[in-house]
Amino acid sequence: MTKVLVVDDEPQIVRAMRINLTARGYQVLTAHDGTAALKAAAEGRPDVVVLDLGLPDVDGTEVIAGLRGWTSVPIIVLSARTDSVDKVEALDAGADDYVTKPFGMDELLARLRAAVRRAASVPGDGEPVVRTDDFTVDLAAKKVLRQDGQEVHLTPTEWGILEVLVRNSGRLVAQRQLLQEVWGPAYATETHYLRVYLAQLRRKLEPQPSRPRHLITEPGMGYRFEP
Repeated sequence: MTKVLVVDDEPQIVRAMRINLTARGYQVLTAHDGTAALKAAAEGRPDVVVLDLGLPDVDGTEVIAGLRGWTSVPIIVLSARTDSVDKVEALDAGADDYVTKPFGMDELLARLRAAVRRAASVPGDGEPVVRTDDFTVDLAAKKVLRQDGQEVHLTPTEWGILEVLVRNSGRLVAQRQLLQEVWGPAYATETHYLRVYLAQLRRKLEPQPSRPRHLITEPGMGYRFEP
């Protein structure tokens, strides 16, 4: 049974979606804000997400970014925003499709079926929560917690580097790839950026920064995350 997560703060839309999807044999999860959506996705592992952008706590694009930190689940945006800028922003953040409100249920269901078909050939996702002996990385919530539960404050750039490394856990991430993913193509040769930021991350996360256990340097090649 295909599992659908519906994220919308309008009860009537959630109710209509639940009735229509359940009648067609889908299993339906629901969330009314972004925080609940990320939690439901991590715990429920839906096959597709239908997401409103105008949520009460965070913008829908932040939810997309949170999901894309650890999963390739298809995301269909369902929004009253018709401006092309909003559409481009959502698609660039990682959405697979965009449907504007008001919408026809038949069209939405057809797009949902197409998204599920496309995803069927994609390899499985990683775990949203990665634990080490010293800290826990929550890719969905974009947080790092120490063993005592205290949150480690990371800058956006530090998080970007850690996220790429954790998503490629155990594998070498080339310097060029890391620079391009975090800073962009124009910074592909700025290797000194990595030395500075990896040193900062080690000071915050490693028990002995001078002898790292989790954020490993492969000299002349790149970096590797070891849980």
